[in-house]
Amino acid sequence: MILLAGATIVLPDRLLEHGSLFIEGGRIAAIEARDVGQVSGASRVDLAGSFIVPGFVDVHVHGVEGHDVLDGPGAAGEVAARLPKYGVTAFCPTSIACDPASLERLLVDTESAQGLDEPPRAAARVVAAHLESNFINPEYTGAQPTECLRSARWTSTGEGAFTGREIVDTIERHRAAVGIVTMAPEIDGGMDLVRRLAASGLRVSIGHSGATYEQALAAIEAGVTHATHLFNRMSAMSHRAPGVPAAVLNSRRVRCEVICDGFHVHPSLVALTIRAKGPDGVMAITDGTAGSGLPVGSRATLGSRPIVVTERTAELADGTIAGSVLTMDGAFRMLVRDAGASLIEAALMCATTPAAQLGLTDTGRIAVGTVADLTVLDSQFRVQSTYLRGRIWTSAGT
Repeated sequence: MILLAGATIVLPDRLLEHGSLFIEGGRIAAIEARDVGQVSGASRVDLAGSFIVPGFVDVHVHGVEGHDVLDGPGAAGEVAARLPKYGVTAFCPTSIACDPASLERLLVDTESAQGLDEPPRAAARVVAAHLESNFINPEYTGAQPTECLRSARWTSTGEGAFTGREIVDTIERHRAAVGIVTMAPEIDGGMDLVRRLAASGLRVSIGHSGATYEQALAAIEAGVTHATHLFNRMSAMSHRAPGVPAAVLNSRRVRCEVICDGFHVHPSLVALTIRAKGPDGVMAITDGTAGSGLPVGSRATLGSRPIVVTERTAELADGTIAGSVLTMDGAFRMLVRDAGASLIEAALMCATTPAAQLGLTDTGRIAVGTVADLTVLDSQFRVQSTYLRGRIWTSAGT
């Protein structure tokens, strides 16, 4: 049995200062609202001055430290092995628009990681893939490769090297490995594809979309339950044309992602989003790339596209923003320091809400009986240690 003692424990509804948390068999066995001191049979870890939060869950991450999830077989595992350094205990390997063969490799890779009886103790849990798919609006691509975009009419033919139908067939063939599909419902055939994917049980996300407010509401009615990086690469919100953002902010059916680096979305808008939807409707994400965790000036890839790390983000050669270089510990700090979120709210948005969105019932919150996926933060909210299924993480896996 492991005893984590003396820290402030961040529960879903309150803080326990100088609390004690017991781990046994990889799960949280007990929580005490005091430092219980030495306990016979328990290995005590003194965490006075630290904070224990649920392990972070990132539903939108393309890569980290030079590794992209589309690099080939084993790529998702390479990313999984590095994310615990930043407090992440579960994540969705996230693609950009790609050809069917690349998509197949990612989904097979995801299935392999999901199929492990127990994930490697030195790696974050691979939950399911997030596909920033081929079915997005060409006017809102950002760094997405336009040559890979296709009609959402999956029966279409003659679309070049591959068809939209091949992409949909690949998704349906690997249904269990797909967690989220980002698409633009306003493109040709988009609304029908929303209904098809939602009916199959997939979480359909509106993103990279120029939909009007009315079109976005119709998509939500058709089955959209998720919004990809709110405010970024979507129709703008103005007083007469409120666009996708207002439809998402006004809907309780939709949980939204927000890139919490303070650059992609101004902290004041992050705070406004939290007030509008509540922390149970907001998921902090990184949109992290292979450039995350690398020094400024480093070069990496997003899918097959070369990117360079800048002070605040990742960019293509032409200066187009290409995801971020954020890590989840940085997202937590930004929420607390710049967006005015409480520790409880930040923990909800970095762990509890994304876990709930993915249907994870055994992680994402600190409660007796849940898996002991935990992140320990120091007084400056930097990662001090990460526990995966009750075992402390190190890069060597010991």
